Amino acid sequence: MDKVQCERLLEALSDYLDGENASPELCAEIERQLAECTDCRIVVDTLRKIIALYRSLPQPGFPEAARLRLYRALDLEAFLADKRPPEAQ
Repeated sequence: MDKVQCERLLEALSDYLDGENASPELCAEIERQLAECTDCRIVVDTLRKIIALYRSLPQPGFPEAARLRLYRALDLEAFLADKRPPEAQ
């Protein structure tokens, strides 16, 4: 186990798992690391399982009153007026 390689893997893990921002070279490097390092493989497998579990859960709603307070606190009321559902306008 090469600690430096493990740290590099962790830095690029999000891009690799998302599959959108990782270059083919980065993916190949990470896959080589996973083939050689049991600890890295465990981290990646565990993270994949966590992501799959999260995506399988129903997403909680965000109460309209809380959304309105948040937008006002962030001074985004102009955006709020443009994006409000028709029934709320």
